[in-house]
Parts: sequence; C-alpha cells; structure tokens
Amino acid sequence: MPATRSPRFARWQSHPAEVNPDWSDLKAPNAWLLMLEGRAPWEYAALLAALPWLRKLPPGDGHPVLVFPGLGANDLTTAPLRALLDSLGYTTQAWGQGFNFGPRAGVLEQCKADLQALQRRHHRKVSLLGWSLGGIYARELAKECPDLVRCVVTLGTPFTGHPRATNAWRFFELVSGHSVSDHELIEQIRQPPPVPTTSIYSKSDGVVAWRCSVNEPSPLAENIEVQASHIGLGVNPIALYALADRLAQPEGQWQHFEPKGARRWFYKTPSRHG
Repeated sequence: MPATRSPRFARWQSHPAEVNPDWSDLKAPNAWLLMLEGRAPWEYAALLAALPWLRKLPPGDGHPVLVFPGLGANDLTTAPLRALLDSLGYTTQAWGQGFNFGPRAGVLEQCKADLQALQRRHHRKVSLLGWSLGGIYARELAKECPDLVRCVVTLGTPFTGHPRATNAWRFFELVSGHSVSDHELIEQIRQPPPVPTTSIYSKSDGVVAWRCSVNEPSPLAENIEVQASHIGLGVNPIALYALADRLAQPEGQWQHFEPKGARRWFYKTPSRHG
C-alpha cells in the first residue's frame, strides 16, 4: 500500500516558484566531454574482463540494497551492477517502476513503501544506491527514513549546484513536468542525509558538471573521484570496486574510503571543491 505523502516529498509534486539565483560560475559539461560519453560500451567491456577480479572482493553480509536507475533509464541499465552485488552476497532489489521519468505523482511514495517493505522483510537496514537522478531519490529517502537506511551511495548524482549545470535538465523538464528553477527544492536536495553517504563521480562526466556531485566534508559524507563517463558509471569496474568496498563495511563501523597502495592510481578522495 503506498506510503502517505510527506511534506518533503510533496515539494516534488507542487508547482515551484520561479527564482533566478546566479549560477554563472557552474556550467554544464562542454561538447567535448559530452562526446566522450561514447566510451561507455568500452567501460562495459572492461567490466566483463574484470569480473573474475571483482568477484574476489570481500563478500557481502547479505543485507538488502535498493537500486535506483538514472533519468530516462530503467532496471535493465542497473542489471550488471545488481548481478555483481548479488554474486558478492548482497540482496539487491530493482526499483521496479519502469523508466525513470522523474518524480511524477506516486513515484517517491512507492519508493518509500518499497524501502519500508524491504526492511521489514529482511529485518535489517537497507543500503540505497542511486545512479544520476536515482541518487536524488536515495538521498531524499534516507532523509525521510534514516532509521531504515544503512548507507547511501550515489553515482554521478547532481545534488548540489543547479540542475542547469547538467546536459539533461531540458529532458528532465520535458518528461517529468517539473521545473528545475525551484530554489527551495534545490536547497532541500543539497542537504546531506543523516547516514553514511558516498558520492562516486568523474571529472570527465559529460552529462553532469562534476562539482554538482561533491559532498561538503563531514564525518558521514565522502567523495570518491574515478575516471568514467556518466553513462558508464554503473558498469565501470573502477567505480564498482569502490561501490562494493563501501557496501562491505560492517554496519555501524563506517569509515571514509582510503586510497592506499595501488588504489592511489585509480581514486582521489577530495574533501572540498577543487
């Protein structure tokens, strides 16, 4: 049964007030970076080659992981990611609402109901994983239901800055029926969840300006920079290694990611905008 609409989620369903703050210092990725999104098939090929190595990662403890796809995508796009996590011992669940065309009526309420049902079924806190727009859902759910959430991991999610600092904002407005010029909603999304939160992002992202995906430093928030395309983040083996590492931490013992040894060749963990 769908959850009762909360004031937080109701903001997504309302008619936003138009405001025009100055976001001139933050632009969408340029045409060159957008063209580099064509490397995504090579990232998937790299994932297939790296699967024997990735499957040797520390096994999961069986806790549930709810996975949200990006804008205009469906559960098929997260299938390789979920298959890897299942093979490591996690219990993944797809979002199950078809194509993600934004927070249309009932979408976020169903996400909340799914989170509650998953936690009741397994009697354990749920990790929330979101790719791009799906990461916004994960973060907002964690704010709404922190007692049910173990951690949040986002992949290329634009939770700060302005939505126009992406190359997808026009498509979002077209398919969702929502404006991206709601300053109050932007400020709400910017606020971090009160649970361990990891943002995995790429400076060569051709869809989302990378600064839009950087958490403010805090004991419960971190940033992991990888080399990847936006479209390929969910199949990039370097990104998935970091994701699996974050999920493998014992509940209640979360620590920041440390790129030690060979990791230093593949990861950066900035504590502030750079």
